[in-house]
Amino acid sequence: MLDSSFKEQLRSIFSELKNQYTLNITASDQHESYRELVDLLDDVASCSDNISCQINKGEGFEFSLLKNGEDTRIKFRGIPNGHEFTSLLLAILNSDGKGKNIPDEFVVSRVKALRGPIHLTTYVSLTCTNCPDIVQALNVMTTLNAEIYHEMVDGAINQEEVDALKLQGVPAIFADGKLIHVGRGEFGELLSKLEDQYGSREVADNNPTVREYDVAVIGGGPAGVAASIYSARKGLKVALLAERIGGQVKETVGIENLISVTKTTGEELSNNLKVHLQDYPVDILEHRKVEKVELIDGKKSISVVGGEKIITTAVIIATGASWRKLNVPGESDYIGKGVAFCPHCDGPFYKGKDVAVVGGGNSGVEAAIDLAGICTKVTLFEYAEELKADKILQEKARSLPNVEIILNTQTTEVIGDEKVTGIKVKDRTTGEERIVNLNGIFVQIGLAPNSSVFKDLVDVNRFGEIAIDTHCRTSIPGVYAAGDVTTVPFKQIIIAMGEGAKASLSAFEDRMRGVI
Repeated sequence: MLDSSFKEQLRSIFSELKNQYTLNITASDQHESYRELVDLLDDVASCSDNISCQINKGEGFEFSLLKNGEDTRIKFRGIPNGHEFTSLLLAILNSDGKGKNIPDEFVVSRVKALRGPIHLTTYVSLTCTNCPDIVQALNVMTTLNAEIYHEMVDGAINQEEVDALKLQGVPAIFADGKLIHVGRGEFGELLSKLEDQYGSREVADNNPTVREYDVAVIGGGPAGVAASIYSARKGLKVALLAERIGGQVKETVGIENLISVTKTTGEELSNNLKVHLQDYPVDILEHRKVEKVELIDGKKSISVVGGEKIITTAVIIATGASWRKLNVPGESDYIGKGVAFCPHCDGPFYKGKDVAVVGGGNSGVEAAIDLAGICTKVTLFEYAEELKADKILQEKARSLPNVEIILNTQTTEVIGDEKVTGIKVKDRTTGEERIVNLNGIFVQIGLAPNSSVFKDLVDVNRFGEIAIDTHCRTSIPGVYAAGDVTTVPFKQIIIAMGEGAKASLSAFEDRMRGVI
């Protein structure tokens, strides 16, 4: 099942395992995917003397990971192929205390403090690019806290279960039977949700961790990484605080307009950003969520969820933007049950069904084109009188027989009965409202700046974008901003990188002039 060259890579990956691991299979040999699962896990086990397979006859279709004969509390109900193969490899490595995805000491302490028991179930699709991040994050938490249990469930193999839960979006996380998260997510975000639901034990040391830096960059996307590298190259002590390196870019499937790089993906670019960042003495404080920034005695004090504090002379805000929501009745009720934001992740749930795409920009028209290959019909609704997408994308969408484009239309409500059944729209010319019956709605109406934490610190415009001058300076000396969170026109990767570099150089210039 795995070719010889790939097996050789696995042998190298597993060469330093210290403990014995068992892939403990419980499955019926009558299951249509039984042989595929056994063959895959046998191949993995053949790559290390520290890994073995054990088969138990049963009615289910799952396997758990044992460490030295003891349950690690990590379970897979499905075949970890596609994107989830990495989740299997990391589950083994993380259980052995290895893997670059293990967070730093501060975050580890927060995970260990969670009150249990906590039983987590994550429903995934093997075509979903966001699902592995969720599965791997929760598996790491399971290895760190003996009261956490986590199982990955492949929705395609467990379709009846998915239908019973009326799920139409992945990844979907249930904590002791309660749905707590649907869609893309970060380690820190998930940890915060678990802390809110289960609480944390008090730790012996109640004094917050305090770190001091010359420059603190908030945000790990192209702007934040560029600002960090440029600041480090000036010999300054730099920290980068982010929920994850790559930010929103990581969700982009194809990138073809990053000059000198003919084609890449968001995942690949994010990995390259981190590799480049690691060439410099930057403290990467990942899985952090900033909750407050204050001015104290001429310095900037950054408070992080969990009690950590960063004291710095200069702050560069590069928190980017997130998908906008329609903010209409019914939308929040049906997220994960017919309302979706990622066509690549959730599109397969709508095979042979009718869907709508709301938004006529590049992302909306691209979504309509992608979904047309899966769905029976795609109806694209655009608020304006014409599409805003690139002409080549418009031409492609209009050429598809199962794509209908309706302009000058406002979405007013999401209709449903346990899951989405339709969308209510209004003709902006006549004022006439009607309900279009369908099975899913993909919201693609652009991005909203992630600026809420900073709106009382610096000036923002009516859209929430941080106001900056031509040098990325904000209304407060020593506070700079770069990229999609700002008023800079055109939200593009290449522009964000340049703005990050500019913000860093402005901060250094102000430092040399004694302004900060």
